[in-house]
Amino acid sequence: MNYKPLAIVLGEPYSTFQEIILKSLKNKILTKYQNPLLFIGSSDLFEKQMLSLNYSYKINIIKFNELKKIKKNKNIINFIDVKFRYKKIFDKISFESKNYINKSFEIAIHLLKKNKVSGMINGPVSKKYFLRKKFLGITEYLQDKTGKNYNPVMLIYNPKISVSPITTHLPIKYVAKKINKKNIISSVIEINKFYKKKLKKKPLIGILGLNPHCETVSKFSEEEKIILPSVKTLLKKKINIKGPFPADTFFLKKNINKYDVVVGMYHDQVLTPIKTLFNFDAINITIGLPFIRVSPDHGPNNKMLGLNKSDNKSFIAAINFFKNINAD
Repeated sequence: MNYKPLAIVLGEPYSTFQEIILKSLKNKILTKYQNPLLFIGSSDLFEKQMLSLNYSYKINIIKFNELKKIKKNKNIINFIDVKFRYKKIFDKISFESKNYINKSFEIAIHLLKKNKVSGMINGPVSKKYFLRKKFLGITEYLQDKTGKNYNPVMLIYNPKISVSPITTHLPIKYVAKKINKKNIISSVIEINKFYKKKLKKKPLIGILGLNPHCETVSKFSEEEKIILPSVKTLLKKKINIKGPFPADTFFLKKNINKYDVVVGMYHDQVLTPIKTLFNFDAINITIGLPFIRVSPDHGPNNKMLGLNKSDNKSFIAAINFFKNINAD
């Protein structure tokens, strides 16, 4: 069994993620999780937020090259400290946290590349203030940090059914131009590989069309010219895939109970139904990189900062995921 620490990047300092962590530390699932948790971020701000929210844990600060000093104790939180200048312990999100978040990710990625940690969970970040339109999302940011020769894929995972968009946080007017056989085939291959290797399961994958009812009045049909030929190629590679299916009727109970993964052409086509089905009981996994990265499937939720009312189901699901894949 792999007992290397699990890296947890705090992400946006003014998100509800710190509150969610503190709520979750009381959960029996976390106390039974064998791998020690290693938090990366501002220990000083975390401690002040913790006290304000009426929690009490001791903080054990270590350096990234001294992981042997990690303590496995349910009342102690292990931290690699990243300095962050702040005026208030709860504040509005701004550009001030950009370099701090970037540094936190760089430490985690360094540990992952050196195989010092078993994986990474990161708290939410603001695409507006952190990514600043340089990257479509964290998936592309991590690809840039890790190596552009990798093919990262976004998978929103729930044990009952998962979804994956071929295009991620791309404006809808650009989607059709990014739909091609190469992107579809490579993404589905990564999903299939992940399920077989990490989840010990050969998945049944359903793929959606781009157009309403898989029909178009245009002379060029993406379903006929791109998606269906991609499915035929994948079937030749012994991948269990069917489609394309119309998106408006796919997420019925009979399909949810039958399929393991639904591949859609754009972000909201698949994320809207899965969030409707499972609320916060799903996680965002980046696959196709040399390490596994997971984040709770919610944003910073700055409006609820400091209120101690946030739902921790997605973070618990993230811990459960690592618990299961590290069990062998």
